[in-house]
Amino acid sequence: MSTLPIHAVLPDLLAALRTDTGAVLIAPPGAGKTTALAPALLAEDWCTGTVILLSPRRVAARAAAERMAEQLGEAAGETIGYITRLDAKRSGRTRVLVMTEAIFVSTILADPELPGVSAVLFDEAHERHLDSDLGLALAVESRSVLRDDLRIVVMSATIDGSRFARLLGEGTPVVESAGKAWPLAVRWLGHAPERRIEDAMASALLTAWREQEGDVLAFLPGVREIERVAESLAQKLPSALVLPLHGQCEPAAQRAAIRRDPEGRRRIVLATAIAETSLTLDGVSIVVDAGLSRRAEFDKAAGVTRLVTHRASRASAAQRAGRAARQGPGTAYRLWEEAAHAGRPEFDPPEMLTSDLAPLTLTLAQWGTADPAAMAWLDPPPGPALEAARKGLLSLGALDGEGRITAFGRKVASLPMDPAQAAMILRASELGAAEEAARLALLLQERGLGGRSDDLAQRLSRWSGDRSPRAQASRKLAAGWARRAQALAPAGAGAQAVPTGILLALGRPDMVARRRDSSGETWLSAGGRGYVLDPASPLAAREWMVIGDAQGQAKGARILSGLSLEPAEVESWLGDAIARRTVLRWNDAEGRVEARLERRLGSITLASGPDPAPDPDGIRAFLIERVRQKGLSVVSIGKGAQGLLRRARYAGIEALSEEALLADLEEWLGPILGRRFDALDPGAVSQALRNRLTWDDQQALERLAPAEFRSPAGTTHPIDYEDEGGPSVEVRVQALFGLDRHPGFGQPAQPLLLKLTSPAGRPIQTTRDLPGFWRGSWRDVQRDMKGRYPRHRWPDEPWAEDPSLKTRNAFEASRSR
Repeated sequence: MSTLPIHAVLPDLLAALRTDTGAVLIAPPGAGKTTALAPALLAEDWCTGTVILLSPRRVAARAAAERMAEQLGEAAGETIGYITRLDAKRSGRTRVLVMTEAIFVSTILADPELPGVSAVLFDEAHERHLDSDLGLALAVESRSVLRDDLRIVVMSATIDGSRFARLLGEGTPVVESAGKAWPLAVRWLGHAPERRIEDAMASALLTAWREQEGDVLAFLPGVREIERVAESLAQKLPSALVLPLHGQCEPAAQRAAIRRDPEGRRRIVLATAIAETSLTLDGVSIVVDAGLSRRAEFDKAAGVTRLVTHRASRASAAQRAGRAARQGPGTAYRLWEEAAHAGRPEFDPPEMLTSDLAPLTLTLAQWGTADPAAMAWLDPPPGPALEAARKGLLSLGALDGEGRITAFGRKVASLPMDPAQAAMILRASELGAAEEAARLALLLQERGLGGRSDDLAQRLSRWSGDRSPRAQASRKLAAGWARRAQALAPAGAGAQAVPTGILLALGRPDMVARRRDSSGETWLSAGGRGYVLDPASPLAAREWMVIGDAQGQAKGARILSGLSLEPAEVESWLGDAIARRTVLRWNDAEGRVEARLERRLGSITLASGPDPAPDPDGIRAFLIERVRQKGLSVVSIGKGAQGLLRRARYAGIEALSEEALLADLEEWLGPILGRRFDALDPGAVSQALRNRLTWDDQQALERLAPAEFRSPAGTTHPIDYEDEGGPSVEVRVQALFGLDRHPGFGQPAQPLLLKLTSPAGRPIQTTRDLPGFWRGSWRDVQRDMKGRYPRHRWPDEPWAEDPSLKTRNAFEASRSR
């Protein structure tokens, strides 16, 4: 066996694990950590059981197991075995078991003590998959409570070792391997925004092929881009052996991409991020990197997990480039500018921060964790995402109102899939359709099974007739799920044939959707979200469907797959979910509430018409909510009530403040509301407002903000509290004769703004200082007014005169009596 760089630090790591139950191993790509450590542990005295090696991907898990077995001169399934979802090779002799992270989570949930397991190795921990973080948290807790002898090792090339060491426990050793230092040249080809990534990649591959020797590994974001580049290379470089490498490839095709060509031909391997870590591709000395990464992200607004293409992080780019220099000098071509490299994120975000947390939340409930934050996390689950997941699981019946797992939730958790899909299979099993639902669930998980049609019925049909090893293995897996579901939820008496679309709706009722236009391009789901569909899709002509998968922004996410429903199927199978209810809307044109009686499936209206007898309480609540949102200005309260509110505002009476009135709308406004604001009785509004005032409030209101000003002549005048200059009153000047002190009110007293008028009601002066006016500008007013109104009194000392609105002659006559 050849010596690998990891062998230089293996003694230190093995020594550490004899005294410690945890360790962190940092080793660069190609050092051999994936294949060297697990077999080395088997000779340790403490290692009497199985060593579990966790791999982030099925391809990497199988490849690692086969390489270790080959090094031992054995076939996979003997000393070295593996388990993936679609493939497994193990026996009673197996001591090292490579498995995907999701399978490990199921394993430790089934038996937290992990009997017969001596060590768990978390490979490529820097990728921070949700199942990796969850599995590590569960393993750490199991070690602390049940298995103090369990060894846990975290391994990667690009991680912060100290963070993982703290997570594993104080004093956890960190061992670093230097690795081989093969020269790596990096060429920056630049980015042309106007070019499709497939065209740019094909051109870069031609350049690399001509300039270098050896096999080429190209990184592209997804299967669609891989197929397009392959088509282009078939025309431009027919002599090259072009091989795809992604999760949808058959195992034989994956092995061909990983190993050298037996006939010695040069290869171009077109890969997704599946080849970024763990795998060593024999003969590769050239890497061409598109610099893109496609990740699954949960769109909380749209309620779907969608694939989003991002710029690859600097750590990811380093891992990819390192593939070229694993076995000798290499060259990496990058399709972006060197100057822009520093602007890329340092690491990809942990899935914990971007994924749907429903599976994790259900797992933690099954584990019995009351406080997820108390678990061993590098990044704890975000609170809002956890709460959204709890609500979704509550609606499925998997959690109760206290967040505890239900009996149905335990059944859901026992199936290795998304909770909604598990709920679908279990409910379908009760109807005698477990196997069809299980196939449907697998079809949603495994892209490419049954072709690429967005009509899942077509894909199901093609998959059923597919005799390829992958198709047969996947059917076997679905049948296993169905058997487990049937054992958990047996079919009831009188089971009947269930439409396939209804099966899908059992797990995702919110994704039942109805066409909104004649082209079939826009759709509305029962959950209230809008979606778009390619009008050329076979589903576009249908009226109803259940959306299986969607991608894009919350507004107008694109439907990727679905199953059609007949209108009669909606009525017969989903009848329990169809509700009759009155919907209230505000009619701006008529200024009133409009009540309509509707039959609805969630947010989808099936029928609508006027409601002849709407609930008065519902209308009242609707109007009150409108006032609360729009403010008191929408209510026609009348002049009297308006005046009262102005006075109260000036006097600072809290009971009639806008905040207090909006808070108590049900109490004072509710009893007098009808269906229109403009039909309110002004007197009733005023009385309702006055009823809110205590005796002390009323006294304070009259003292601090009286409604009227009574003049010395005995006349009354309303006080205007909305005047820009402050509270004001309009009064004829003769009514103030004999008054030598400016009137005011309040505490402290504020002068009333007097708007003095002539006998004809025309303004002559405005003042806040009546004594000053009498002794000042009154002279000018007197001269002007005597000529205009000679029949009225215009004395030299008005402050000494008796007040009266009578003419001069009438006033003198009244005095002579």
